[in-house]
Amino acid sequence: MTAPNDVRLLPWSGPENKPRYLSTDHTDGYMSRLADNIEAVQLGTAALLLEMASESLADEDAEPIELRRLGHALTGVPRIAVSRRQLLAAVEPR
Repeated sequence: MTAPNDVRLLPWSGPENKPRYLSTDHTDGYMSRLADNIEAVQLGTAALLLEMASESLADEDAEPIELRRLGHALTGVPRIAVSRRQLLAAVEPR
């Protein structure tokens, strides 16, 4: 099993928006693959939303609700960045 500090931040949160973690030696296990797939979808969606956000910000008639929705949809991206940084640090030689 992994060491206590070798956990993966998952791309979804738990109750009260608290972070969820996965502790496993199997990067090809079901939960790891599920997290990878969700991260891929979130990043693809984020790329599209960033394009839409650029267009909305350039549009002087854009409604504030549109911008709030875009911002809310992008909240998963920093979580993915933290998770991937932790994964890379875990595989780098010490």
